[in-house]
Amino acid sequence: MWKAGYCLPSPASDANHFAPDSSLYLNIDRFERRPDLSYAGYALDDIMMKMTVIGCGDAWGSNGRSHTCFRLDTSGGCLLVDFGASAIVAWNRMGFDLREIDAIVISHLHGDHFGGLPFLLLQSQFEIRRTAPLAIYGPPGLRTRLDQALEVFFPGVAGRGWRFPLEIHEIEPGAPAEVLGLSLKTAQVVHASGAPSTAIRLSGRGKTFAYSGDTEWTPALTGIAEGADLFIVECYSGDRPVTGHVNWPTLEANLGVLKAKRVAVSHMSDSSLARAREMSRAGVIVLDDGLVIDL
Repeated sequence: MWKAGYCLPSPASDANHFAPDSSLYLNIDRFERRPDLSYAGYALDDIMMKMTVIGCGDAWGSNGRSHTCFRLDTSGGCLLVDFGASAIVAWNRMGFDLREIDAIVISHLHGDHFGGLPFLLLQSQFEIRRTAPLAIYGPPGLRTRLDQALEVFFPGVAGRGWRFPLEIHEIEPGAPAEVLGLSLKTAQVVHASGAPSTAIRLSGRGKTFAYSGDTEWTPALTGIAEGADLFIVECYSGDRPVTGHVNWPTLEANLGVLKAKRVAVSHMSDSSLARAREMSRAGVIVLDDGLVIDL
């Protein structure tokens, strides 16, 4: 059941680049339990890939946005990209079930991008009593950092073992991998996190989702974005450069080299949100929690 948000059509259903007025994003009644938004008359196989924004906020939750989490539904299953500390609150308030999740890909090991995993694992273990396997993919160091987070938040829990098969896959940046029938490509970006921080590209059945992770502007983003049906790029600052993050003047100057079909911005601070209308006029989609995009 689709309970979250409002929907942007795919480019095939709209000849013009879709860039809605940013007031939609600044005033949305987040997390309202909404009607089913499945496409009437279309099977998921026909849609190929659907993305729901569970959270797209910065580390501080500016403007009330949740920490980063993007839900991708494909014919191969339900895949999450990142699962920040507050993502489980957004997930549950949107009416989704953790048992729907088949796999998770983590871009980097900061709490606003992977910090919700301990809560997801414990709710799966003790409340919903999950039995199906769960696979988590991320950069080198993922297993150790996840074990450390579990021990800090819930001492002794991880040592008891899980009632469901839990697979942890550490992917070296640039090494090929496959997740739920999708090709996974990562590239190392410029963001200090105590382990490699990566941009992510997921492709399959003619559709591609791409995501910058957290990073300063780097040429690596052009390869990740090229030809993608949707490229989500972080834009933390609306004006001045900030170490480890993209700012709007730099992104605006480089929009021409991002050869994605649609570009969307995420991880926005108050200074970036203040320029949302300008971004929209430049043809960029300003994400908000609950937004659904058909790729």
